[in-house]
Amino acid sequence: MINVEDLRVTFHLPRRTVEAVRGVSFTVEPGECVAIVGESGSGKSVTARSLVGLAGPGARVDATRLEVDGQDARRFAPRDWRRLRGGFAGLVLQDALVSLDPLRTVGAEIGEVLRVHGQGSRLSRTKQVHRLLTEVHVPEPERRAKQYPHQLSGGLRQRALIASALAGGPKLLIADEPTTALDATVQAQILTLLAERRAAGETLLLISHDLAVVSRLADRILVMKDGRLVESGPSRVLLTGADHPYTRELIAAATGRRRARTAQPGPEPVVIAEAAALRKVYGDRTVVRDVGLSIRHGEIVGLVGESGSGKTTVAQLLFGLVEPTSGSVTFEGARFSGVPERARRPLRRKLQFIAQDPLSAFDPRWTVRRIVAEALPRGATVTPLLERVGLGEDVLDRYPRQLSGGQRQRVAIARALAPRPSLIICDEPVSALDVSVQAQVLDLLAEIRERDGTALLFISHDLGVIRDLADRVLVMHDGRVVEEGDVAAVFDRPGHEYTRKLLDAVPKLEVPA
Repeated sequence: MINVEDLRVTFHLPRRTVEAVRGVSFTVEPGECVAIVGESGSGKSVTARSLVGLAGPGARVDATRLEVDGQDARRFAPRDWRRLRGGFAGLVLQDALVSLDPLRTVGAEIGEVLRVHGQGSRLSRTKQVHRLLTEVHVPEPERRAKQYPHQLSGGLRQRALIASALAGGPKLLIADEPTTALDATVQAQILTLLAERRAAGETLLLISHDLAVVSRLADRILVMKDGRLVESGPSRVLLTGADHPYTRELIAAATGRRRARTAQPGPEPVVIAEAAALRKVYGDRTVVRDVGLSIRHGEIVGLVGESGSGKTTVAQLLFGLVEPTSGSVTFEGARFSGVPERARRPLRRKLQFIAQDPLSAFDPRWTVRRIVAEALPRGATVTPLLERVGLGEDVLDRYPRQLSGGQRQRVAIARALAPRPSLIICDEPVSALDVSVQAQVLDLLAEIRERDGTALLFISHDLGVIRDLADRVLVMHDGRVVEEGDVAAVFDRPGHEYTRKLLDAVPKLEVPA
């Protein structure tokens, strides 16, 4: 189905040329699952997008051979690519929020694919939309189909995007980090769905930085680093006897995380932020129910739960992005909810927020240099801060769209660290990062806490990250906190059935028989 030889993708930027893919060759046979793994910026996503004519603006794609569905794609005109997309190949992108049209409901988005490919009447297409949403485990599909992307949680948006990719009944599904934004239980459901399609003989090209996810599905694994293919082979052979040091590093990270440094709060912990009896109602739906929490100086508090459990809404209430229906928020002893914005403004620099979708949080017209510099004191340089989050000077003059998902996330973290805040609210800040960079960022956040006493509210669906980093953890379900306590006690001896369900759903590295 796919035959690629010596694929090269080059981006010509204003001040430099970037070789994103350097001489990559591989095939995808009908009925198999091939996975491309590697760290953010390794070229894996650009490689996948090149197969459907979406390498990106300004990209030059060259190859000795680029055959897609038996056709020479090197000679394709734009209309040839449009005919290929959706029907032959469905593409699930990493950034669901910016991949879905903000002006259309998700039902209209999925229905368009059905209409373009001539599937059914208007009435039958509505039923097909509901069926597709049900297949990807979207609850209340009739209601969700009428909602806009911004009204859905990150996990629900990702599932809607997967439904859209499946709508045309493609022969090949290209999934670029399809479970990145999903909590452990929904991730398990999506992996089961993909495994079912794989078992039915469908063809998958899976892009991921998580070998635990890849090991469940892939027949063959291709490992990319710095735009090159460094190792490839059958999954069982590669996972049990990898030759390349980088592959062994990825396997080690998937089988056991390296615990980040931790430090307990000082002998006289001061409460930085506190919420009491928070409740938030949208229309006839209560999304946060009587939530209370406190965060002390130098403390890292984890907040976990499924997508739609209310954890992101709690973060928005604490940050003052939305007002609670009832309850209160205080920050550094001052009331932070229910007051005019001018009363909150003096505290804003001390309270920072790292969003789940960095691309939608940045001004697309600004370079990385300007994004980070805005938060720094006048005269301070940007480069040292970028280096602390694992980025170099080469990204300074790039725009957000010219960065990989992991690079964008690191820029967001640098931007939040720039004012040296007393509390950072982190909403899935490492969800887009590969395991090696993720470990660096977690160590960085722990170092910031230890050095500056910065407190963190760390929201994540990755329970391994929370175990590594947090002092305390709160577990949310259906808008409520169902369990809380010391992170080791909660994870080792969970008292609530829902917490046990989350822990059981965490993906583990599996070696195929």
